[in-house]
Amino acid sequence: MKISQDKTPKNDGSGLESIDPKVFEIIEREHNRQKDNIELIASANFVSRAVLEATGSILTNKVAEGYPGRRYFSGCENIDELENLAIARAKELFGAAHANLEPYTGSQANHAVYLTVLKPGDRILGMDLGHGGHLSHGAKFTMTGKIYDCHFYKVDPDTERLDYDRILAQAQEIRPKLMIAGASAYPRTIDFQRFREIADQVGAYLLADIAHISGLVAAGLHPSPVPYAHFVTSSTQKTLRGPRSGMILLGEHSAAEFARKIDSAVFPGVQGAVHVHAIAAKAVMLKEAMSPSFVAYQRQNLENSQILAQDLLERGYRLVSGGTDNHLMLIDLTDKGITGKEAEDRLASVRITVNKNMLPYDSQKPTICSGIRLGTSAITTRGFAGEEIHCIAHLIDKMLSSEPTVQTITKVKNEVSRLCKLHPHIDSIDEPEKSNMALERQYQLQH
Repeated sequence: MKISQDKTPKNDGSGLESIDPKVFEIIEREHNRQKDNIELIASANFVSRAVLEATGSILTNKVAEGYPGRRYFSGCENIDELENLAIARAKELFGAAHANLEPYTGSQANHAVYLTVLKPGDRILGMDLGHGGHLSHGAKFTMTGKIYDCHFYKVDPDTERLDYDRILAQAQEIRPKLMIAGASAYPRTIDFQRFREIADQVGAYLLADIAHISGLVAAGLHPSPVPYAHFVTSSTQKTLRGPRSGMILLGEHSAAEFARKIDSAVFPGVQGAVHVHAIAAKAVMLKEAMSPSFVAYQRQNLENSQILAQDLLERGYRLVSGGTDNHLMLIDLTDKGITGKEAEDRLASVRITVNKNMLPYDSQKPTICSGIRLGTSAITTRGFAGEEIHCIAHLIDKMLSSEPTVQTITKVKNEVSRLCKLHPHIDSIDEPEKSNMALERQYQLQH
């Protein structure tokens, strides 16, 4: 199936295939890879045809600097209406008093928050990168780490969960100006209310980065930080199933003080003209996230994650913190005698895509790692559920429990192909809502 959002015929020589056959061929190869792979990277997902159309629309032609009603260029009346629509939907979905949809990425959203409340050299306390944090939370080799005085909390060495009393003690010692709650590889529920209590006790602002769990928050399946955090940031391509972009939300308690400041920090503070095509795609994403079928999708996402985690545990794998509360999990492969990099490569050879990942207190280098991270958002979007999740666990085990033979590799590849054909890639679905509606019906039947 050819990837195209343009409804005009391609025999006039103006299409991508004619103009740049090399780029077209690369895109087609990636299209086939997505169709034929079981995607278990926790930050990956598939957008609907509607989101894809908005992302690739003629809105990419329009330059728009500033905000609705306050643009630096003329001809923005349609763009103003579009951005206001996206803002209204974000506020309604997340119960926010203010929303900024202009950040290019979740990391850009974080940088805008830093610019709003921090000066160079101010202290930040965030989650350690090796314990589940994110690069933009202060890793020393990033812009954040070079500009600010960044400190990090870790998970408890025994439970591998956040120890809020220990975080409080660390915050009292460090006295940060900003605390960050949020992670890219933490499989348990985050207590944002407790984080706000800690921040208040040390006089710090609180930023909640919900990049990974924003879809779960939107569906009411993870506690929301909006009532507690001074700032809430998120990327939009993960569990929200939107374009590769970002957003910032403010609750009632902080909007009056920070709405104007955060807008100025985004533009012109950390970036230039808004990506109007991304605003359109986010507006569509938010509309989809307001549907009952989106809630059903997230319920199934959590259920698939639980099934996969429990099956792996029963097969003798050690999971960080003993399991998961959300869409992702971390597998410790130390007892299996292989590294995260080796596991990633083995699974990639049979078209199962995962990523190597550092574990808390990991002895391996970040380029090797002792574990892998798995997520169920993308396979849930494709409709995988129930016995198929058990089958995926079986295939993972076949590849990781011992050195796979040529025969094993062939059998696993064939099974991956069978599963992928059972659940076509999202762009093969005539109506984007069909996948969601099928999940909703399936969930109702099971429960």
